[in-house]
Amino acid sequence: MSEAPSSAKATGARLLVVDDDPDMLRLLSMRLNSAGYQVTAVTSAESALTQLEIEHPQLVLSDVRLPGRDGLALFDEIRKDHPTLPVILLTAHGTIPDAVEATARGVFTYLTKPYDARELLEKISQALAMGSPATTPSAGGDESWRSEIVSRSNRMAELLAEARMVAKSDASVLLRGDSGAGKELLARAIHKASARAEKPFVAVNCGAIPEALLESELFGHMKGAFTDAHANHKGLFQQADGGTLLLDEIGDMPPALQVKLLRVLQERAVRPVGAAQSIAVDVRIVSATHRDLDAAMEAGQFREDLYYRLNVVTLTLPPLSARREDIPLLANHFLQRLSTKYGKRLSGFAPEAIKALTTASWPGNVRQLFNVVEQVCALSSSPLIPLALVQRALRVPSVEVQTYADAKQRFERDYLVGLLKLTDGNVADAARLADRNRTEFYRLLQKHELTPGHFKADGPSSPPGEAVAEERRK
Repeated sequence: MSEAPSSAKATGARLLVVDDDPDMLRLLSMRLNSAGYQVTAVTSAESALTQLEIEHPQLVLSDVRLPGRDGLALFDEIRKDHPTLPVILLTAHGTIPDAVEATARGVFTYLTKPYDARELLEKISQALAMGSPATTPSAGGDESWRSEIVSRSNRMAELLAEARMVAKSDASVLLRGDSGAGKELLARAIHKASARAEKPFVAVNCGAIPEALLESELFGHMKGAFTDAHANHKGLFQQADGGTLLLDEIGDMPPALQVKLLRVLQERAVRPVGAAQSIAVDVRIVSATHRDLDAAMEAGQFREDLYYRLNVVTLTLPPLSARREDIPLLANHFLQRLSTKYGKRLSGFAPEAIKALTTASWPGNVRQLFNVVEQVCALSSSPLIPLALVQRALRVPSVEVQTYADAKQRFERDYLVGLLKLTDGNVADAARLADRNRTEFYRLLQKHELTPGHFKADGPSSPPGEAVAEERRK
């Protein structure tokens, strides 16, 4: 067999191979393993899609002819959720037209059977070289660019792969996602993975600064430009010169400022308030929003030309509820950080506490999880965080686990108390409401040691048994 390119041998990249022919699958796996790749082999498109949920391969090699869903349909499914994952198809002569069409739709390439082993390895090496640096391990395996993002979910791995690929360009990036999902952390990671990493990263929340001050904050002002302008002030664009500027909550930017921002992006220069001349700036723009900008454009609240200027590449962060496998990891990560802050020796969460965290709804996403962990860390008096503290922080009432008999007993007592309160202690009326005869009702009252007279405005102080007996005599 032909030797693999030396670069391929060094990668150890993970490949997913799909073929319903066991002999062909075995041969492909042996060749690719000997070339230095880590191979997962499956026999159907359905198995391949399942495997993609379990691990994150860096390339898929699939036969076109598969049982059930064929290789072309598999490619379409892969493209929906993994748009940067390269796919190579193996095809017989009869399916070449389909393979050519698939190439036009985004398949990296196709090879005809019988394929040449050296050509296959070369195509795989080319596909991996064109893929995201995040999915092609470097010699040092440097992951410091994303060190602040704690995750083991495939969905986040795919997002980070796209983020690192985008970071190598200077394209403007629009980050979408719910509040608290981690958009600023992702923006910082993109900056660290870019050629601008040694230059400043500056973030501004466009919705948190009053409109009257936002222009000055972004573009700067000259001394005397307005009443409180006692000195020249460099705006955030100038402060971020050479680096990256994050415009957080861009959807909240006032319309008047949108026009001025568009001009800055077009001219690559800012004019401070009160200045006669513009100042050139070299800034990479990353913007973020939790709003639906498409709806905002239709409503006339966001400029279409600015939208397309900012939205060269869109990355969407999943909510925490869509990456629940990350919750225990994040919770323990935050606990380690916060235990140092509060000077406590905390060893972790009780199993029931972790279960409660994992199954919570998390409308506030990662930010809410951090706040919950900080609260339990501040209040914990034991090394292991108990369920009760987590429930308190989540504002979930503690659920006492009872036997069926205990629950029935409590319900019955509460029900009888409610009837006696409603009828002012009148047993006849209470029995009638309960649809029970008086004898049976008295038996229930005695069972729960309830005294009807105690529910009257001038109730007696007799012991429960005596009071019930007195009521029976009436």
